[in-house]
Amino acid sequence: MFKHLHWANQRILETLQNAAQENKQANKLFSHILHAENVWFTRLKGIDSSQLPIWEEDSLDKCVEMVKQNNHNFTGLLSNLSADKLEQQVFYKNSKGTEFHNTIREILTHVALHGQYHRGQINQLLRIADLEPINVDFITFKR
Repeated sequence: MFKHLHWANQRILETLQNAAQENKQANKLFSHILHAENVWFTRLKGIDSSQLPIWEEDSLDKCVEMVKQNNHNFTGLLSNLSADKLEQQVFYKNSKGTEFHNTIREILTHVALHGQYHRGQINQLLRIADLEPINVDFITFKR
């Protein structure tokens, strides 16, 4: 799922970079995907994420770096994660200070699905702007 996540992020990034005109809404959603990935990674590492941005809009140049960093972070995390640790609880606070807990498995599933949801929104914005949406379907990734 995380190889697909990175592939899909790369495809959306390239599509936004190659667009004739900037789509601020699409860029904001893409920045959100990347910031959210970072927030969840930080929580998985047991570090307070309550002050990290979630909806900060960044340039596409900054997004390039975030895509690379997030891929590096999750690749490293997953390569050192044993199956028995997937049910381990992670306790964290959201940006409002509310406490939550979920298993590592639940968080990883959420991260993979959250990005796909917003990539769909980005594709809808591209279509509205008369631009060709980019296919980020999992089955396309597997081909």
